[in-house]
Amino acid sequence: MANLPLEILEALAVLLATMLIGIDAARLFRGKEELRKKHYEPKTLIIIPCKGPDLGLVENLISIKKQRYLKYDVVAVIDSEDDPAATEIRKAGIKHIISSVKSARASGKVRAIASALSRFRNYEAYVVADSDIMVNGSWLSSIVAPLADKRIGIATTYPHFVPIGGFWSKVKMVWNFVGENLLENRKSRFAWGGTMAFRKDLVKDSIHYFVNSRYSVSDDITLTKICKSKKLGIAYVKEAQPMIRTKDNPMQFAEWANRQTALTLLGYPNNFRRGIFFYFSEIFVLISGAYLSATVSPTFILLFAHLLTSLKRSYARTRTKDPMIAAIVLLMPFIYLYNLVSARMMKRIVWRGSSYKLVQ
Repeated sequence: MANLPLEILEALAVLLATMLIGIDAARLFRGKEELRKKHYEPKTLIIIPCKGPDLGLVENLISIKKQRYLKYDVVAVIDSEDDPAATEIRKAGIKHIISSVKSARASGKVRAIASALSRFRNYEAYVVADSDIMVNGSWLSSIVAPLADKRIGIATTYPHFVPIGGFWSKVKMVWNFVGENLLENRKSRFAWGGTMAFRKDLVKDSIHYFVNSRYSVSDDITLTKICKSKKLGIAYVKEAQPMIRTKDNPMQFAEWANRQTALTLLGYPNNFRRGIFFYFSEIFVLISGAYLSATVSPTFILLFAHLLTSLKRSYARTRTKDPMIAAIVLLMPFIYLYNLVSARMMKRIVWRGSSYKLVQ
């Protein structure tokens, strides 16, 4: 940066800062999407793919099981009776089946969902739930309600991570906010696999594609592709947001974040260029803002407007006043950039003990 002519540095910093502020303004004035509240409670099956232990698994399963909803059933799907999750599923009093669908491409979760869909066909709607989420009693009715509109193919939400230990658990919580930003925008919306509801007709003629496409390593990407191919919308249901308790060390966080990024790039490869440009811009503005305000004029502190907006938004979402969040927000562009570069080079991912090839 020291070798860059001062006038060019100033102009570039102002240009990129203005772009970032413009993006913030677009989010601010985008407006809230109002879902029409309709009473819609079709006979529904909740499918919970399970593999291995999760933090508070029994509590999570019981929270999913106890819903204020008239006609619904819950089934967990495991690979074998030897799975450590089997004991916890029994403790929660939930019925379970053994995954039976075979596919060389599909992940264990996709095969589990397909097994339940193939076996239980007499339901009008299905909800896929991850085993690590904790929900309230109105979660099911909230997530199913948008399906009353036949123009909606999938209703989904996005989790709030609750850190219960250490710095990297808090980093994971803040890292996850990028997903909320995407889901709040109708154009960038996708189905999040931890909670997604859909009618029977979305998948009745698409099971083969679901388990055999190049995207079948990811249930949410594949269902999003199916939904968009049918020109159906995706509804974002904020009030159905579940909690996920997290306790990560640096290695666990890096593995999780790189895997999430790699899956995103598999389904949406253009996000690599967009992400590189956006996070490089944030880093450039952050560093040049500090340099210019210290050496040229204090007025360059205005370059930090985007940073202050990010801080305000992050604090609103964390539901806490922890001062560590400010430091984490400063680090996030560097972390996201690292994840993008690492994920771009990944040919395989490891997910719950199984390795999957990413078919580009």
